[in-house]
Amino acid sequence: MINVKLIALGNLKEGYLREAFSEYAKRLSAFSRFECVELKEYRLPDSPSPTEIDTALEDEAKRILSLLSPRAYKIALCIEGKQFSSEELSKKIDEAAERTSEIIFIIGSSHGLSEKVKAACDLRLSISKMTFPHQLMRVVMAEAIYRSFSISKGTKYHK
Repeated sequence: MINVKLIALGNLKEGYLREAFSEYAKRLSAFSRFECVELKEYRLPDSPSPTEIDTALEDEAKRILSLLSPRAYKIALCIEGKQFSSEELSKKIDEAAERTSEIIFIIGSSHGLSEKVKAACDLRLSISKMTFPHQLMRVVMAEAIYRSFSISKGTKYHK
């Protein structure tokens, strides 16, 4: 069984988001050993300068990079990433699972991810050209991963 890790900056503050994420995490346990690692966001003022944002991203990058296994297939969620259909993402996950025992998805803070993190990844993934709150993206990504496994295993979830 493959290990799937989701690294995310910040914690889920809203109960409805925690419930939705927990539901998909539970469902994923049928297909993988799923783990979510929450990292504390760097504290920034309400209107941070570009230098303050860069400092935050570098701090977050150090902590993220320390959690990445060199053998894992690493996927950074970022605006400039490639977009996939559900079937294409399922195929990409299947291909990764043939080469490694761990897949890591990384969701940055509201300011994104450092270029260092993106460069350390095997794939840059974009869910949409639209912008979403990063907390909501955690639920969306958990659902997308679950759907990918459902497609791969031929369950009735994906229609």
